[in-house]
Amino acid sequence: MAETLPSVKMRIQERMETLTPSERQLVGALLQDYPVSGLGSITEVARLANVSTPTVIRTARKLGFEGFPDMQGAIRDEIAAQIREPISRRDAGRANTSDEHTLNQFADAVSSNIHNTLQRLNPDVFDAVVKILADPKRHIYLAGGRITRSNADYFFNHLQIIRPNVTLLSQTPNVWPQYLLDMGRKSVLILFDIRRYETDMARLARLARDRDCTIVLFTDQWGSPISRLADHCFHALVEAPSSWDSTVAIMLIVEALIADIQAARWEDSKGRIEELESMFGKTKLFRNQG
Repeated sequence: MAETLPSVKMRIQERMETLTPSERQLVGALLQDYPVSGLGSITEVARLANVSTPTVIRTARKLGFEGFPDMQGAIRDEIAAQIREPISRRDAGRANTSDEHTLNQFADAVSSNIHNTLQRLNPDVFDAVVKILADPKRHIYLAGGRITRSNADYFFNHLQIIRPNVTLLSQTPNVWPQYLLDMGRKSVLILFDIRRYETDMARLARLARDRDCTIVLFTDQWGSPISRLADHCFHALVEAPSSWDSTVAIMLIVEALIADIQAARWEDSKGRIEELESMFGKTKLFRNQG
């Protein structure tokens, strides 16, 4: 399977330190209203960023493109991929089918997603998030979208065992302001948002940002609009030979975070786990407990 190329936004984030001040000024302007900001002519893009057209060309080449038209074409492809409906994604996948069994095709796609996600993941960001989520002084809130709600629920279930002060937001956005009442500078809001990005999630992120919450975002390779508000962002590749995106690469990051957070809080979490197991034993919830 061919390697999935990183989005223009991901290339910018990966190579930011290699850019000159004027080039950073350009990409900063692009990221403010990405991807729409990259769809104008080269002179319009330069004018909006208050840089020269040669700076635009030079930056595009530093990001791995032949020039500005090539970069702009990549942005258009990203937009097309983001808005593609589930049925059209399935039709496109069927057009590219091989004689391999569906299980093998899906396994190849997921393996590629995991490999490319890990290649682009910044270990410093991972370690920073572990430190934040292991801090018992922080109250953690989690929320997911229509498809990613299960990811949020899974992460919540494990964090709640490892440490106190963890809350899973209701599935009903109408009651989210009630959670926001208790959020502040010591709060962490973990959000999951992949393409067909949800407007309710973006509103929640903006309100949490207004209350000085730390925001951790799990999103896809194109990047939810929430990424502009997030303190820490994990981009995972999600495309699969299906009408629906795969969140396996996201879950890999989540499970790795769970392992490191538990290790960082082992002495405290060990006592919580032992107490929980005792409760399970008393309620005889599982067959192997007498």
